[in-house]
Amino acid sequence: MNRLHVVKIGGNIVDDVDKLNHFLTEFAKIEGSKILIHGGGKIATSLAEKMGIEQTMVNGRRITDAQTLEIVTMVYVGLINKKIVAKLQSLSCNALGLCGADGNLIKSHKRTGANIDYGFVGDVDLVNQRLLNQLLDQEVVPIIAPITHDQKGTLLNTNADTVAQEVACAMASIYDTTLIYSFEKEGVLLDVNDEDSVISKLDLDYYNDLKSAGKIFAGMIPKLDNAFMAIEKGLKSVIIGNADHLDMLITGIKGTTIG
Repeated sequence: MNRLHVVKIGGNIVDDVDKLNHFLTEFAKIEGSKILIHGGGKIATSLAEKMGIEQTMVNGRRITDAQTLEIVTMVYVGLINKKIVAKLQSLSCNALGLCGADGNLIKSHKRTGANIDYGFVGDVDLVNQRLLNQLLDQEVVPIIAPITHDQKGTLLNTNADTVAQEVACAMASIYDTTLIYSFEKEGVLLDVNDEDSVISKLDLDYYNDLKSAGKIFAGMIPKLDNAFMAIEKGLKSVIIGNADHLDMLITGIKGTTIG
């Protein structure tokens, strides 16, 4: 079974040109099949504020009204996605930018039943495994922005950590798949202010204990929830760590291993 690395890059790295370029240089060096998923929350938030559109985050997830949906679509699918694709092309990495509506890549439905109305937020129903496999077979690297669709003409803002998990799990039946969440921290930290407090291995019981004790900061919860969901679905390898050390995350030398 061929190897596949599904990498999600965090928003704080996307916001920093130098850090993003370093990350993309390392990503381009990954041998074999690979897929990149990105968000870009701070850029979208900054633009919304300039336009006078108030933004609300709940447990690390954005409340998405109609105006906010237009902003995140422009920023994620347009500005950020194409900048990433252009940089990778300059590194001889043949990247193709996509969102969930392209090629019917990711079908989702508008979230319902939650205590909070998240607006135009999507929960994933189906990932087009066949399309991704065809692209990978042609040595094309998919770069996925987390805007999905409902096949009824509506775009939906979908958590990028969730998209990464769903993509990795969809591909795991045909590839030996590793899911990597890369961001600005060294891994899952026992003390958010201490980069040396990395938890090298985190199982579900320990995670639930830390979450109950309030020791997991809000922005990390969606990432970890998705990491454990991937393990529950049968994915063998999920690693969380610093985007500056992507090569060492791949080998498991650094970061937090989930399982």
